[in-house]
Amino acid sequence: MDLPIDHFRLLGVSPSAQADAILRRLQSRCDSPPDQGFTHDVLLQREALLRRSADLLTDSAARAEYESTLLALSESHPNETVGLDLSASNEVAGLILLWEAGAAQEAFQLARQGLQPPQAPALGSGRESDLTLVAALACRAAAESEQQQRRYESAAQLLGDGIELQQRMGKLPDQEALLEQELKSLLPFRILDLLSRDLSAVSDHSQGIALLDALVRERGGLEGTLSAMDSSAMSQADFESFFQQIRTFLTVQEQIDLFSGWQAEGSAEAGFLAVFALTAAGFSRRKPELIEQAREQVQRLSAIELDTMPLLGCLDLLLGNVAEAANHFRSTSDPELLRWISDHPGDDLAAQCEYCRVWLERDVMPGHRDVEASGVDLDAWFADRDVQAYVDRLDRQSARTGEASTPAAAFPSDWLVSADPSPLDPDALSQGEPLDGIEDPATREPRPWRPWAFGAVGLVLLAALAFAVQRNSTQSPKQEEPASLEQPSPESTASEPPAPAQEPSVEEPPAAQPQASLRTDASQPGSNLEPLLADSPDEQQLRTLVQGWLDSKALALQGQPSDLSVVARKRLIERVDRDRAADVAAGYSTTVEASVTALDVVSRQPRRIELKAEVAYSDKTINAAGAVVRSTDPGSFSITYILGRDGDQWRLTAYIPNP
Repeated sequence: MDLPIDHFRLLGVSPSAQADAILRRLQSRCDSPPDQGFTHDVLLQREALLRRSADLLTDSAARAEYESTLLALSESHPNETVGLDLSASNEVAGLILLWEAGAAQEAFQLARQGLQPPQAPALGSGRESDLTLVAALACRAAAESEQQQRRYESAAQLLGDGIELQQRMGKLPDQEALLEQELKSLLPFRILDLLSRDLSAVSDHSQGIALLDALVRERGGLEGTLSAMDSSAMSQADFESFFQQIRTFLTVQEQIDLFSGWQAEGSAEAGFLAVFALTAAGFSRRKPELIEQAREQVQRLSAIELDTMPLLGCLDLLLGNVAEAANHFRSTSDPELLRWISDHPGDDLAAQCEYCRVWLERDVMPGHRDVEASGVDLDAWFADRDVQAYVDRLDRQSARTGEASTPAAAFPSDWLVSADPSPLDPDALSQGEPLDGIEDPATREPRPWRPWAFGAVGLVLLAALAFAVQRNSTQSPKQEEPASLEQPSPESTASEPPAPAQEPSVEEPPAAQPQASLRTDASQPGSNLEPLLADSPDEQQLRTLVQGWLDSKALALQGQPSDLSVVARKRLIERVDRDRAADVAAGYSTTVEASVTALDVVSRQPRRIELKAEVAYSDKTINAAGAVVRSTDPGSFSITYILGRDGDQWRLTAYIPNP
């Protein structure tokens, strides 16, 4: 047998070692033979080979001749390894020494070859047992060396060959189990190795996807429900870290296919990730039908405990359904998101668009091999013809089936659209006033992060959005409907996407501008209102406040003195002022008739009261020539009003149209 090793390496000494160092090394090697279960005979043969090498290297003449031979061979065969000739009887002992010298891969291949016919030893012999054992040990050592050099697939192939050999020999079940365990623990690194290769390596990439699919299914989905019962399995924390890296090497379509398959097997978190992948694919490819699929997917996510309202709000916004998007954002249970929307310098639609943009850029678009994560442009999305056509088709289908909510044109001005994003009290939050059941973010413990966890708080990273708020501090979204409408209809959103524009200045209209003739007397209802200071107002007091809001707003829209500051918060008053300024700039005059016909108290809290009212309403807007430019026929509307307490005084905080 030609053993690919020289006497120096076999003994474990350097070529410059002196005789005394060589003898000490010899004694050390003889005193510490491998204890993995080799037969006594093969260990004696190992010791004899070590002594033979030591004898040669401590004999000055023999050593000089040997070194001269090594030098000549290295010059004549520079790319080859000098070997030692061994008799067949010393074959296994030589392989043990080769394995001990660090040439594990060579030892494994030679041992494997020695177990094949016609060299195969007799069944049940000590040589067969020793060869099988050295093959297992060398295989594990060779695989470990490959792993250290980040050649994970090569290491896996070695372990696979070693397992196959052990199964064929059927002698060492404990060694076979160790090889299988190492192959299993290597799987994540192997997947990463295969998937991170160039896309031109199609077969390697496909193999990596297949292995990833098998790994996740074996773990019981992304949640790892089955891995918890296997102490040898990768921990959930390690798996999540690994999966975060893996996603960046998968295309968006590959992720859609994988997540959908895992969801079908019962993984709820995979279903959630499918939403992100569908949204990324739809937005990057300008395919709103994929956004629609993502929205339908969200509505099936019943197994995950999270607030899906902001997610639905973003998806509805991308589909041009502005009214539904606003409702979803108002319904979120996250106080930080509500406060951020409330404090946004633009109106609610501007805040929602900014939130959607940041959500796409930070959480949806990254993590896909073929999707550009930066530069999310909502204007380009809504300007795309395919997107416009799809949104228009959705609107027509909703109109035919009667599934759509009341269209924007049927809303009486902005009276039925909330000026505040939520039934909560965001103004009180922004002023530092505590609300029952709302945790102070400054004292809250950090929440654990999951690579696929959405969560409204996780998405609205207020620090990240601070720059966006400052950038838009003097901007508000472009209005596509008359200024009295707070939100554009889905149709106008599809054709002209919400985009920042300079906010109109609020100035008192000049006397020459057209004025309405309704209620020009300051003694009319809506003037001289008294602040509502009662700790627990009765129904009549609450009704008076709501009616005072309706009357005062009607007066303000006509440019007459009103008591809005007595009944409403600053944000609502600013909206009325902007609507009035827009009418003045267009030469319009609006008259409004609105009265509360019924009122019920839905809930009471120390600083919040929710009311449900029936309002009889009509309006008419005329131009300077006296022609009617828009109007709302008399009708009854159901509206939810939210009152908040500022110190001792109750004021209107928000109003929301009911279905």
